[in-house]
Amino acid sequence: MALPDPIIAGALFAVALLAGALNAVAGGATFFTFPALMAVGLPPMVANATNFVALVPGNLAALPAYRAELRAIGRALGPLLAVCGAGGVLGALLLVGLGGGLFERLVPWLMASATALFAFAPRLRRWLAARSLGQGAVWAMLFLFSVYGGYFGAGLGQIMLAALILAGYEDFHLANAVKNAVIGWISVLAVAIYGLSAAVAWPEALVMMAGATLGGYGGGTLARHIPQSLLRGAVIGFGILLTLFYFLRS
Repeated sequence: MALPDPIIAGALFAVALLAGALNAVAGGATFFTFPALMAVGLPPMVANATNFVALVPGNLAALPAYRAELRAIGRALGPLLAVCGAGGVLGALLLVGLGGGLFERLVPWLMASATALFAFAPRLRRWLAARSLGQGAVWAMLFLFSVYGGYFGAGLGQIMLAALILAGYEDFHLANAVKNAVIGWISVLAVAIYGLSAAVAWPEALVMMAGATLGGYGGGTLARHIPQSLLRGAVIGFGILLTLFYFLRS
């Protein structure tokens, strides 16, 4: 396992540090970490799988803070984890099975979709809340969002929160607790599949994992002093620029 060049490692660590701090408040870490991995020369599919590994600790770190909410849910969490886990596994298998060529062609569209989901998630939540969907439709939505999460996943937290509120978790803290548990589970399963298929660049993943974890714990405090609307605007603006760049490059 060859270590990356010290300059590259330092750059990846710095990007992950920033992304981890941002993710703790506004979300959107993948908008920074995934392009950084591609910029240092990783193929798109490998960059995506490596990004999943790098962000897993951050996805799991919030769970202890929601112990009370998760205990209150009890056995109801099991079916959610089963359905969303199945969707995440399918998404990861699609990424590995369909290969890097297709994923590379989809990168501009995935970035455009993720940016739109991140930008319009609050409106989407309000729009969905004003409608009455059957439980079958809600479960199908959770499954499809999880497939997307296992395949790419940028912006997943925002849309998963909307689906969980529709599923009956109307208390925001309860919905957020379930969202963190579901996304953590999807991430663990996807990483297992990527790892078994040798799709992960482990040296880069470990460097970014350290940066993202440190950024999430230490930088979150600093980031809370910046208005969330400003942080979200910065993420959306960066996502638009990246989308244009990838479309022009393709």
